[in-house]
Amino acid sequence: MSPEEQFQAIVDAEDKIEPSDWMPEGYRQTLIRQIAQHAHSEVIGMQPESNWITRAPTLYRKAILIAKVQDEAGHGLYLYSAAETLGVGRDEMQELLHQGKHKYSSIFNYPTLSWADMGTIGWLVDGAAITNQVMLTRCSYGPYARAMVRICKEESFHQRQGYELLIRLCQGSASQKAMAQDSINRWWWPALMMFGPHDGDSTHTEQSMKWKIKRVTNDDLRQQFVDMTVRQADYLGLEVPDPDLRWNEERGHYDFGDIDWEEFWRVVKGNGPMNRERVAHKVKAWDDGAWVREAAMAHAAKEEARSAA
Repeated sequence: MSPEEQFQAIVDAEDKIEPSDWMPEGYRQTLIRQIAQHAHSEVIGMQPESNWITRAPTLYRKAILIAKVQDEAGHGLYLYSAAETLGVGRDEMQELLHQGKHKYSSIFNYPTLSWADMGTIGWLVDGAAITNQVMLTRCSYGPYARAMVRICKEESFHQRQGYELLIRLCQGSASQKAMAQDSINRWWWPALMMFGPHDGDSTHTEQSMKWKIKRVTNDDLRQQFVDMTVRQADYLGLEVPDPDLRWNEERGHYDFGDIDWEEFWRVVKGNGPMNRERVAHKVKAWDDGAWVREAAMAHAAKEEARSAA
């Protein structure tokens, strides 16, 4: 049996591939691309929410938002660590992101215009992330699958706190409910875009499914998210901004309108509302933090020398 056949046999048997195992170069590169993009998304995703920390309406809400942003930083750490087991350095991943050669989720290139967006991001954005990421706990690559177990638990908390925030707004004044409706109007379609292009237009889905990096297709995940979320919107008393949305009894699913794929590709290619600002902020933070990394390395070297003496 060839190394390729042995590898596929392990995957087909639902066993995990570990860093020391032989793997096809395409498998390794696919994981590096996906895990790095996931890690970058967690870190860039801190920006639109941290924008509201100083403007949270109460100390209670501020504490929740700070904790959530800290969680996202931790998720990035877990994922960069998982990617490093594939032989790519963390500094290299940062440089590729700063150069625009690595991507992150397009959802974070939209601005957060109101406090209600903090709820909608938790409900829709983190809800879409959970829908997409639960299957990754069964990913064939061990370090990635294990990292996703904790991440999914924390993202579930994020989704619940976002929904709870929107419940409070929708039970409040007319202007507060209008703020919540405006927020869902702006975030609904970008949230659906989070699942990626149609299956027929996805260049990675077929191979990723064979390798069991991915378990469910983009379109099936998007349908699952819509079916779950429409009922939640009904409970809030909010209207999903899709005139084509309707229950299809024969299919047992909601039918929904077409995504603006021109907008999707425009944002993915770096021409969204906030692409340049997000990356510029990330680069500045990286450069400003150089002295911290250097000090940590110097301290580690000193401790190592002391232990060896």
